[in-house]
Amino acid sequence: MPTTHTVDVAVIGAGTAGLAAYRAAIATKKRAVVIESGPYGTTCARVGCMPSKLLLAAAEAAQHARHAGPLGVHATVHVDGREVMDRVKRERDRFVGFVLEGVDAIPAADKLRGHARFVSPGVLAVGDARIQAGAVVIATGSSPVVPPIFDGLGDRRVVNDDVFAWDTLPASVAVFGAGVIGLELGQALARLGVRVHVFGRNGGVGGLKDPEVRHAALAAFRRELVLDPDARVKSVALVEGEVEVRFGEDSVESFAYALVAAGRSPNVADLGLENAGVRLDEQGVPVYDAMTLQCGDSPIFLAGDANDDLPLLHEAADDGKIAGENAARYPKVVPGKRRSRLAIVFTEPQLAAIGTPFRDLPADVVTGEVDFEGQGRSRVMLQNRGLLHVYADRKTGRFLGAELVGPRAEHLAHLLAWAHQQALTLEAMLAMPFYHPVVEEGLRTALRDAQAKLDRE
Repeated sequence: MPTTHTVDVAVIGAGTAGLAAYRAAIATKKRAVVIESGPYGTTCARVGCMPSKLLLAAAEAAQHARHAGPLGVHATVHVDGREVMDRVKRERDRFVGFVLEGVDAIPAADKLRGHARFVSPGVLAVGDARIQAGAVVIATGSSPVVPPIFDGLGDRRVVNDDVFAWDTLPASVAVFGAGVIGLELGQALARLGVRVHVFGRNGGVGGLKDPEVRHAALAAFRRELVLDPDARVKSVALVEGEVEVRFGEDSVESFAYALVAAGRSPNVADLGLENAGVRLDEQGVPVYDAMTLQCGDSPIFLAGDANDDLPLLHEAADDGKIAGENAARYPKVVPGKRRSRLAIVFTEPQLAAIGTPFRDLPADVVTGEVDFEGQGRSRVMLQNRGLLHVYADRKTGRFLGAELVGPRAEHLAHLLAWAHQQALTLEAMLAMPFYHPVVEEGLRTALRDAQAKLDRE
């Protein structure tokens, strides 16, 4: 007979969302377990946020040294691929270590190793054990999507996870996908001396939706990177040990690797969801409430990348907390407190989207603009590329959101996200202090532009 464990909350997945859900559940004094089938350590720490930023840091150092001539600073740059990747992996392992310390602090009785499957809505099978749970949080994360066109490439086909296992840098890489992962890794590799061609689809650039901002981003990247946001790839094949790509009318290029960055899909395919008593969407993902994270009226909750919404660490952490608290208090489920939308791409120039998504803005929105070409501090740093659009409600002057490509966008984006979450008006934002000379003065220019349009009406 299988061993049966009875708990209040079972959390499937020990990533960012899963650990947050577990902690939220035990904070209510409920009995909870966290189940993990793979290695401990979050996607962010192992193969996402942190190693990619380490690679980008090396790339930025090389780029700035290589292009400092206009400042009167002349340098010869030599990139040692083995040293670059050695630091990436050493520092990556350090960040993973911090996560593992947190996992180690969880009592052994609260951790189960193995693959979890639903036997019934409240029962999970984990190896020979059965978990009888009052509620279940699914926080199984996501995995890279690899379309069939890349079948047959063997070890010449890689995803972002594989890049951070390299011992040195390859001579050439074809990057398929111009989203966040494709742009960040593509630009980083190119700046480190790798021959890179980024093949995008449907005109997308880093998730930007405002056509003018997207156009500005494309122009900025094309100054240093071979980027086709709407590539017509005909075939991808392994020819004499290299990846041969046929595209366009009759173009053919060969590369050492094909880096597939075509998006990610939730890890929900092998959970026995047919036994969970929940409704699934066309992709096989449980249908859930975005505010409570509850699947229908069941005791099952969906958090983090597994819910196929916003695959960002801070969103996963918030999801986990909301799902864990609601699972612990089930059936007394309440909406969680959500923060203003904030997404950043760490290319150079950086990209960011804040607040109301561009596609959801009202038709009569007021748009303020600044082109960073002439912005003082940006020109001083030779980083004067990009465009910022801020959006405001025409009737109230309330700040609704923004999209931008430009220098130090990660910092501007935080200021704008804070303003959005506080429901500030343009007038209130312009009353804030702005130092001189700083990039934030460009933000003030955009806010003034939007306010002037309101004042003329």
